[in-house]
Amino acid sequence: MLFQLDNNFNCDNLIEGNKVSDAIARLQKTVKDSLVPQGFIKVTDQPVKALSSEQKALLNRKGNILFNEGKYSEATRIFITTGYSDGLTRIGDIYYKQQRCLDALKYYVLAHNMAKAEPLYEKAAQVLSALLRE
Repeated sequence: MLFQLDNNFNCDNLIEGNKVSDAIARLQKTVKDSLVPQGFIKVTDQPVKALSSEQKALLNRKGNILFNEGKYSEATRIFITTGYSDGLTRIGDIYYKQQRCLDALKYYVLAHNMAKAEPLYEKAAQVLSALLRE
């Protein structure tokens, strides 16, 4: 299960020097104003099991083509369907570069890429800890 906040709550705002209080204020405003789109979202990390290896390979190739063309949402749908962890990690990297940390975390978790997910978990935990202290 994964929870998502608004897309404006990005990586830089999670924790960075004096930005902690700003991040906390934004988190409080998000929760208070119910700016959490679609509420809390449950996400599955199980690919479609009815696909054969050949079908997955063809879909993954198509997903890679779409990804390279910058059609990330279409590529994402394919990568989730097939459970293609490398593709999901690359989608996470795109979101991370766009400072959409929580979206990046979602795709790292779906890809079972804990090496990239753990630092984001730690940043989120630091923000929540600071929030609880105030």
